[in-house]
Amino acid sequence: MKRSLSGAMIALLAAAAIILAWMSTFVVDPTEQALVLRFGQPIRDLIGAPGLYFKWPFIDTVVYIDKRILALDNERQEVLVSDNQRLEVDAFVRYRIADPLLFYQSVYNTRGADAQLGGMLNSALRRTLSEASITDIVRDKRDALMADIRDQMIAGAKRFGLGVVDVRIKRADLPAENSEAVFRRMQTERQQRAASYRAQGSQQSQQIKAEADRKVTVITAQAQQQAEQIRGKGDGERNRIFAEAYGADPEFFAFYRSMQAYQNSFNNGQTRALISPKSDFFRYFSTPTPPPEAASAPSPAAKAD
Repeated sequence: MKRSLSGAMIALLAAAAIILAWMSTFVVDPTEQALVLRFGQPIRDLIGAPGLYFKWPFIDTVVYIDKRILALDNERQEVLVSDNQRLEVDAFVRYRIADPLLFYQSVYNTRGADAQLGGMLNSALRRTLSEASITDIVRDKRDALMADIRDQMIAGAKRFGLGVVDVRIKRADLPAENSEAVFRRMQTERQQRAASYRAQGSQQSQQIKAEADRKVTVITAQAQQQAEQIRGKGDGERNRIFAEAYGADPEFFAFYRSMQAYQNSFNNGQTRALISPKSDFFRYFSTPTPPPEAASAPSPAAKAD
């Protein structure tokens, strides 16, 4: 009986020793840092190195604080920008716990930190974006606006032992009820611009065609003028040659012109003429040699030509 009681007592003492040892130790993970508090007050420096540590059971408590970079994704909110347009803005914050003791005393945990940072982020977004236009937010001054919001967040987060790493706007859109109207306006503007470009192109096309037609007319007129000049020179040269030939041998010239008149008159073989055979037109058919008076005067054939 005594042995059973002593065995039970030993077992209870062993169990109590194990429980006491378990309550007297704590482990710090590599991703965490620890605060040891006694009755709510820190009794030692922050423990940042991972490993096994000891504390007094029942009177000491350990608070684990994450030392990684934490993320806060803010809910979408509407912001009124400088040109009286409403924007739906999504933003996020990346932060870490810079002062664990101040963090614990001010916000207690990450849920409280997220609540504080969310409120500061909303205020900073409204304060900064209210002085900017949509174009500045989307394209022209986006980096400068982000830097201004980040500076405001850094200054405000120090009061809670937090260090803000980065602040970014993920998305900035018009509200759904305004987007369709804006798209229609943009489409109308693009159509008007396209119509203007087409009108300008048509005008330039007409001008180019008119200029080309004018040049064609001028070039054609100049070519015709040159042709007439060349033709006139040729006719003058021909008449000069004929005059020289007539002056050199009038009899032969009369005979040649008569032969040309015969050829032009009977060329197609269907010519019918009611002329007396004794007419002067047929003198070379009856008399090869013209009379002396014909040699000194042009033949009727030459006059007819």
